[in-house]
Amino acid sequence: MTGFNQERLMKLILAPVVSEKSTYVADRAGQYVFRVAQDATKPEIKAAVELMFKTQVESVQVANVKGKRKRFGRYEGRRRNWKKAYVCLKPGQEINFAAEVK
Repeated sequence: MTGFNQERLMKLILAPVVSEKSTYVADRAGQYVFRVAQDATKPEIKAAVELMFKTQVESVQVANVKGKRKRFGRYEGRRRNWKKAYVCLKPGQEINFAAEVK
């Protein structure tokens, strides 16, 4: 966790991804899925999760999600691309999103 700007780490993780796939992955593999900043790197994501949730991270996989093409009448546009991080915690560790923040 040393060597990283703490202010940047706090802005890196944007939100947890809540979907059928993410809950399935959390139950089966103990991985948690987060929406992260486009320029985030794996070591930064690891440090940010360890800082924010006080857990130990084993590994991080990232995926770039392409924005969907959408139409509004005759106008066509597309949503933004975004980055998704799969964070695998060390055995015995867990993240409880429902816990109250003190």
